[in-house]
Amino acid sequence: MSASDILVLAETPRGNLSGMVAELLGAARSLATATGGQVIAVLLSNDGTPFVSGLQGADRIVLVNHPSLAEYSPLPFLAALQAVIQAQTPRAVLIGSTSIGWDIAPLLAARLNAPLALGCQQISIQDGQLAATCSLCGGKMLAEVRIQQAPAILMVLPGNFAPANTPGKAHLETFSPPVELSGGDSAGVVFRQWILPPPGDIDITTQTILVGVGRGIQQKENLEPIQQLAEILGGAVCASRPIVDQGWLPTTRQVGKSGMTVKPKLYLALGISGAPEHVEGMSGSDLIIAVNTDPKAPIFDIADYGVQMDLMDLVEPLTQAIQAKKAR
Repeated sequence: MSASDILVLAETPRGNLSGMVAELLGAARSLATATGGQVIAVLLSNDGTPFVSGLQGADRIVLVNHPSLAEYSPLPFLAALQAVIQAQTPRAVLIGSTSIGWDIAPLLAARLNAPLALGCQQISIQDGQLAATCSLCGGKMLAEVRIQQAPAILMVLPGNFAPANTPGKAHLETFSPPVELSGGDSAGVVFRQWILPPPGDIDITTQTILVGVGRGIQQKENLEPIQQLAEILGGAVCASRPIVDQGWLPTTRQVGKSGMTVKPKLYLALGISGAPEHVEGMSGSDLIIAVNTDPKAPIFDIADYGVQMDLMDLVEPLTQAIQAKKAR
């Protein structure tokens, strides 16, 4: 253990290792390289063994196995994580900006009397201090903060850090927290069940190609040719919030701060202006191509390629060109 180590909370919602964990490990690795410490991944579960293979980007993996940690519940998770941090004394604790992260990070900071930085887009060590660039007000403002106190609790925004890709042989150890993890009704807040959206729609977070639509499509009828384009590309249609608010697409297709975070290989943004709330959900895409009539649309600031034109003048010719190429 060392005051220069970086600790990562590895979430396993619904029995799956969170896709954000690789990003957290990547961010932790860059910090640990600067501090001279190690990257420590913490798994809180009933049995964390199946998830170990996904955490080889860490130097050490700390398993806390307990029946009360089978599903997320704030008090048992908080007690276990607090005990691990107090035993490991890291420089910083990285937690994803997920529903679980938003629940547990503020509680953890209060318990430890530790500084808490939200919406971290960049994290580094500058002049021996922990420095972070934090997104505020849905991305409309950025705050530069320096943190001296350890441990610092950092909530990391998805899509801002390269995933850890260093295959390693992380040292595995188990940890028994020196506290009784309350379970059952005595916990105050108790997990009962996952309530998921009704089946039938696609999961846009798993798509490698997404065609995103915004106000620029103008009318619902224009969704049909865009759907055809998405199908010929082998992808799916998603949307910014205004489209969902009008009922043109279901909430399962919404991308952004109040929707889904997606990271496809290709994100084709049609008629999307690029509001910070939407960008927060898709900025991690490998390739972003934007089509908009407004040359000053903010979406062009993050796009790899941009086209200034009416999207409806592009959709059908592009669909036909792709169909023709596939027919060869």
